[in-house]
Amino acid sequence: MPTPPLRQIRAQYDDKTIRVYQAYSDSIANAALAHGTFVSPPFKMERMTWIKPSFLWMMYRSGWGLKDAGQSRILAIDISREGFEWALAHSCPSHPEESMSKEQWQTLKESAPVRIQWDPERDLYLQPQTHRAIQIGLGKEAVGLYVNEWIQHITDVTPLARHIHDLVSSNKLEEAYSALPDEIEYSHA
Repeated sequence: MPTPPLRQIRAQYDDKTIRVYQAYSDSIANAALAHGTFVSPPFKMERMTWIKPSFLWMMYRSGWGLKDAGQSRILAIDISREGFEWALAHSCPSHPEESMSKEQWQTLKESAPVRIQWDPERDLYLQPQTHRAIQIGLGKEAVGLYVNEWIQHITDVTPLARHIHDLVSSNKLEEAYSALPDEIEYSHA
């Protein structure tokens, strides 16, 4: 299988939704699952919230949901593709591009409700890969749109994360790969 380009959005999606992941505490996860969206409190609407289309990057960030109590529950959030596209269209990089002055980036950052960051994708051992996975930080009005309009469905995938982790720990890599969500190159709407 060829290596993906350095920056490519890979995700599980269909014609209406795209799946992103977040890890939260039991209180935030339980409230979100009960209501079909995030509920404030315990979810903090005033904070930037980061969504990740890459399952393995989420496993890296949360340590398979075993890192700490604040990230013990892995949620798969299916959001509308229109919302995802809006987030991309209203974003700025989380760090200035080489072609930007610090002032240009600061102006852009202050006006953009969304941040984009590209971090090394991870393998089953959570080791960095040469290609990058996108992380999308939703702030300002983007958080309200995410919570109130974009979220279509939330699924607790913590059991899946633990299952794959157990397979990797038992060196059953073929089974672990087979259990991963099918993430393909994202095709813009």
